[in-house]
Amino acid sequence: MRSGARLGANMYLITSLKHKDEDWPYDILTDKYYMEEDADGNWDKEVLVKGLAATIRHTRFDILVALDDFDVEMGAFLRETFRIPGMGETTARYFRDKLAMRMKALEHQLPNPDFAPIFHDHDVNAFFERTPGPYMIKPRSQASATGIKKVHTAHDAWEQIHLLGDQRHEYLIEAFRPGQVYHVDALIWNGEVIFSKSSKYLDTPFEVAHGGGIFRSVTIHDSDEDAIVLAKQNADILKAFGIVFGASHSEYIKTTDGSFVFLETSSRVGGANLAEMVEAASGINLWAEWAAIEIASKTRSSYQLPKPRHDMAGIVISLSRYEWPDISSFHGEEIYWKMIKKHHIGFIVRHADGVVVKQLLDTFTDRIKTEFHASLPAPDRPTN
Repeated sequence: MRSGARLGANMYLITSLKHKDEDWPYDILTDKYYMEEDADGNWDKEVLVKGLAATIRHTRFDILVALDDFDVEMGAFLRETFRIPGMGETTARYFRDKLAMRMKALEHQLPNPDFAPIFHDHDVNAFFERTPGPYMIKPRSQASATGIKKVHTAHDAWEQIHLLGDQRHEYLIEAFRPGQVYHVDALIWNGEVIFSKSSKYLDTPFEVAHGGGIFRSVTIHDSDEDAIVLAKQNADILKAFGIVFGASHSEYIKTTDGSFVFLETSSRVGGANLAEMVEAASGINLWAEWAAIEIASKTRSSYQLPKPRHDMAGIVISLSRYEWPDISSFHGEEIYWKMIKKHHIGFIVRHADGVVVKQLLDTFTDRIKTEFHASLPAPDRPTN
């Protein structure tokens, strides 16, 4: 938002009333609007459209940007309603609906776990006949690891499917593919990936969410063979899915045979402060460059990506048993960023040598485990 304002745009915010007092950059906002949520945390689309329609009578909105996964579909809906240029509802599905992602990747013959919709019993049984367990039952449109169930047999899978009741159509089933989970953070200009940074989770998001672990990720060098393969595969995915301008965070599994399988993607900057880790390694602020890309694309101006650095960086974040943990004993010039948030502790470190980064992460993680760490079970439903 601040980057957009610096570039001369008037910045407006639409968010939930319950988020009114969060750390928004109110000093640069031209105006802000708040929506009430229903019991499930959703906005009333009719109320939103009528409110925006009244505002548009005297204020023109040229760009709508969805800041997180839960906003992607709403942003696309509003663009379609008011004919605002940008990603529409069909394309937005590929960056929000995991079943749509799977089907589009399959259509373009891109590496994908075997999967099935669970609309039709025959299709589910056919999936079990051709695909051995374990299986992952996933909500199609939730973020992170929320609501994911891992089961080992067809019998267990059917039990979980029956428990979904009339929400069954909101899920899919896919083969569990063991391996290391990587992520690629990218910027896209005119349909081409102009920047990507590959990293790997040291514990998978599913393990962290469901096992109460500590979140950690580390960048891999741009010259590394895995980074080269991932950059190409990610560019293929994003081109197939149809994103033209913006930012993306995508995830891949490096399977036991060394190949990469597509896991999921999004049309926004990655969460969990991964953007700060990318900036530590590359000098590229994904949020700022995303704003510049959006504005340049709408004003038909040129855009030039700043020259990236090629350092290494890593992140560690944990819940803390203390409301405001004392982190004064963590020091060193390698610390790029410290998390200041209630009941959290976290750091980003950077260095030219990836071995040093990994050693620092291990040291910090050991201390956090013994001195600060707390955990909560992952929710079955999202809490917006």
